[in-house]
Amino acid sequence: MPITDLIPWRPKNRALAVRREAERSPFALMRDLDRWMESFFDRAWSLSPWEWFEETWETFTPRVDVKETAKKVVVTAELPGLDEKDIDISVVGDTLILSGEKRQEEEEQGEDYYRMERRYGAFRRVIPLPCEVEVDKAEATFKKGVLTITLPKTPEAQSARKSIPIKTA
Repeated sequence: MPITDLIPWRPKNRALAVRREAERSPFALMRDLDRWMESFFDRAWSLSPWEWFEETWETFTPRVDVKETAKKVVVTAELPGLDEKDIDISVVGDTLILSGEKRQEEEEQGEDYYRMERRYGAFRRVIPLPCEVEVDKAEATFKKGVLTITLPKTPEAQSARKSIPIKTA
């Protein structure tokens, strides 16, 4: 590519140079990935442990597992540091919505100082359900930071399952 294509004040009668993905060097992706990793780790190591904790607190997203059996759908979510009163569970249409707020307040007082810190982090997970469920018969348990929601399938959803035999060739 001539250097004149890089000049922004070139004459208007010349067409813009378009760089196609096929023309990119195979090393361009590696270079971009290296640049991204360097910027990520530079940011991560420049933060103090307290700042790193604050950033992860604000972007809290619980890990969720969805397991489907013949008769029910079981959703398990890891919610460490929360109480059951901080969690809201609802089913809207064919989606399960988990939401809540994680709070921490810390107060420390000495002879000549007073420190009060508050942290809040809200989360919301929208989980598509693989089939119709009976919401009236759903159960939720919360033990040691793990929320387990059991959603029984409707009779129609249970009978819709068909097994396909495998033939050997």
